[in-house]
Amino acid sequence: MARKTTHDAEMRMHYDFSGGERGKYAARYAERTNLVVLAPDVAVMFADSVAANEALRNLMRMSAGTAKPAPKKRGS
Repeated sequence: MARKTTHDAEMRMHYDFSGGERGKYAARYAERTNLVVLAPDVAVMFADSVAANEALRNLMRMSAGTAKPAPKKRGS
């Protein structure tokens, strides 16, 4: 169990969340968010999300005409 800090106690005096609704915007946020967690050895190659996105766009451009459809399974 996490210990409460004095900062938490100070916030309770300044803010009243008693009328709040938990998760009110969660569904809307999830519709437009695609979070991808990179493995540590991959993440060290990118300074930030801009660099990672540019590398992925380059990969998509390079493979645009070379992608082959997956082979059909036998018996289906």
